[in-house]
Amino acid sequence: MTLYKKNKNMRLLTLVTVLLGLVACLENNINTQDDEQQLNIDVLIKSGTVFTGTSDQGQKLDIAVCEQIICGLYASNSKVINAKKVIDAKGKIVSPGFIDAHTHTLEELMSSDKNSNLNYLTQGVTTVVNGNDGGGPVDFLKTKLKLEKNGIGTNTALLVGHGELRDHVIGRAERFAKPEEISQMKALLNTAMKQGAIGLSSGLYYVPGAFADTNEVVELAKTAAKYKGIYDTHLRDESTFNIGFKAAVSEAIEIAKLADIHLHIAHIKALGVDVWGQSTDVIKQIETAQQQGISISADQYPWQASGTMLTSAVVPKWVMADSQKRFHGRLNNHTLLPKIKIEITENIRRRGGGEALLVTVTQDRSLVGKTLKQIAKDMGLSETDTVISLVQGPQIRIASFNMSNQDIENFMVKPWVVTSSDGTNGHPRKYASFPKKYRQYVKEQKLLTLAQFIKQSSSQTAKILNLEKRGEIKLGHYADIIVFDENKFSDKANFKKWNVLSTGIETVLINGALTIENGQYNQVLNGKVVH
Repeated sequence: MTLYKKNKNMRLLTLVTVLLGLVACLENNINTQDDEQQLNIDVLIKSGTVFTGTSDQGQKLDIAVCEQIICGLYASNSKVINAKKVIDAKGKIVSPGFIDAHTHTLEELMSSDKNSNLNYLTQGVTTVVNGNDGGGPVDFLKTKLKLEKNGIGTNTALLVGHGELRDHVIGRAERFAKPEEISQMKALLNTAMKQGAIGLSSGLYYVPGAFADTNEVVELAKTAAKYKGIYDTHLRDESTFNIGFKAAVSEAIEIAKLADIHLHIAHIKALGVDVWGQSTDVIKQIETAQQQGISISADQYPWQASGTMLTSAVVPKWVMADSQKRFHGRLNNHTLLPKIKIEITENIRRRGGGEALLVTVTQDRSLVGKTLKQIAKDMGLSETDTVISLVQGPQIRIASFNMSNQDIENFMVKPWVVTSSDGTNGHPRKYASFPKKYRQYVKEQKLLTLAQFIKQSSSQTAKILNLEKRGEIKLGHYADIIVFDENKFSDKANFKKWNVLSTGIETVLINGALTIENGQYNQVLNGKVVH
């Protein structure tokens, strides 16, 4: 070989090496120094420990944001120029904004005073899902336009509710849907899916969803599946109220199989003393189905107490059918009353007795903070008769202490279970679910690593919900980013004071806009309806 050819080959080898290096930089989402000089950066987050949402370890990276998008990731302390705003995150954790797979925030987002969603922003949540439990709006476009006109502090994604579809077409009648009624519901769902809904939700435990048979839900789920939507379900039973917890899981799996759709089980739990310990069997059911090719995930909030209306908790569904007038009429029908009392008594027992049912929200402030057992004693009635009296007045929301720690932990460590709040008034989960999970299960019990917690709260959720370019710190993704102090990130709300903001979140970007800065809300409403 001549010296010329040898030098030529060496130059080619060097060129190939450089090109491979550039490719590696792109694959790892790290910009080269030359890239920095070409960017007009709006925000630079520097010197933090970055968890991308998929990484197992924190990385020393600087993050550049151009308008709404993450436009640069650099090795820490790069000399990036033209950054309009620099955030020093030294000693802090930087991660994707959290995504809450199950909230009830639509009312707040539609309001004029709570549309910032500050109680979620201060948990590190940048995107909330609405429309769960079968309650999602039928008119997607109308809802989206209202939200965008109003301005919202966090992003939101919307599910279409089976219960709302049913109520729209059938009402609250206790019967199966007729073929023509299913066709009407499918047409409404089809329109909403075209407009950007992320899937179908059901609340088969609640009225009116409880009155539907499996086939009705399968037919609707098939419509959502055409648009790669998900099927999100509050199971027909999380306890022994009707078909049983394990049978309800089997029904959900069957719906997913027949509709060829991703199944997402809402707030997975073993509710009540009768099913404590069944988490092991349910996990086996789900993982067996996954091995057979059925796509399944779930979300979970980190509390022993669930939250719902007193009616939903202990009153039989058939009693609540149709109108409120007929509901109350049945409660005062002396022929029906013995049967009603037997069923209410049994439902109270399932939930752990009257001492496990705590009143959290109602018009009568004298009842708030008291258990059903205490109220019954004050009224001089049995717990069952107390329920019959109370549910004929203003609505009462309760916290139901019905879960075992072991079941909670069994579900939490599964890679297909993500974080949620199911936030409702009266329950601290609305203000503190994400920091509570971090404090209790990452810092104190070390059940999860920080990286696992972040993944369960961001990228994994985005993947399940098919949210494009969300949930991960990655080039080209939307800049939904949080910075928090791992020593101060903590829950402050409890069942005595349920609406206290969490601490430790120092910076929040929503679609590139600095929404929280130095721990203070900037009065910015930069959220979007996302899909």
